Amino acid sequence: MIRTVVATRYVTPLREGGSVPALVEADDDGLYVVKLLGAGHGRKALIAELVCGEIGRLLGLPVPDLVLVELDAAFAKAEPDPEIHDLLVASAGTNVGLDFLPGSLAFAPGTGPAPAPDIAAGVVWFDSLVMNIDRTPRNPNLIVWHRATYLIDHGSGLYIHHTWRDPAEHARRPFEGIRDHVLLPFAGSIVEADARMAPLLDRARLEAILADVPDDWLAPEAGFPTPASLRSAYVDYLLRRLEAPRTFVEEAERARVA
Repeated sequence: MIRTVVATRYVTPLREGGSVPALVEADDDGLYVVKLLGAGHGRKALIAELVCGEIGRLLGLPVPDLVLVELDAAFAKAEPDPEIHDLLVASAGTNVGLDFLPGSLAFAPGTGPAPAPDIAAGVVWFDSLVMNIDRTPRNPNLIVWHRATYLIDHGSGLYIHHTWRDPAEHARRPFEGIRDHVLLPFAGSIVEADARMAPLLDRARLEAILADVPDDWLAPEAGFPTPASLRSAYVDYLLRRLEAPRTFVEEAERARVA
């Protein structure tokens, strides 16, 4: 079960990303980069952040610790910037935070350190599974901390949930966007990564991850009247995507070889 912390101090906005995440101190004395509920990317970006991040951690990939962060609207009172003030007011409630890694730097493919081939292959496999379109040389969403590479920002994954159009058919598609993945040149065999990782994901583990998604993020929508029905939709979609033969593995391996 993912931990829940309470924000005790709003430190600063982080303007590098389009969603303007916040650096926040919590009641466990930790510092977290918090993706805010009221940001323009909306609740589904937080769902993708939590679900994809926890899948990555389950797979043994280097994803910073995730927490749920309870944020009081009172933090907005001391914020002079009207944009940030309104964002904090709109984000009262449960948000998602990643452990802040002080001194980390953005990953740059040309300067290193290069990730190990098996780690790079695992990240490529993982991003193919969740269809994360946002880990490219232009926007790697990787940081380097103590010479190790960490995965951040999974809000663009699972984009099926923006429409839920034909999820069974969508789940069987290859992921052509993987050809632009920033770690593809560093990756070892994606087929071997598949053999290591696919057995780690089953219904029970995916249901446990979805159980951590707060009910108020799972607003009713067409065909899904309850949080439980939406949780089932995510699990069913991912299990369908994991059924053999996995076209996303074939596509990623072709892109790697090419």
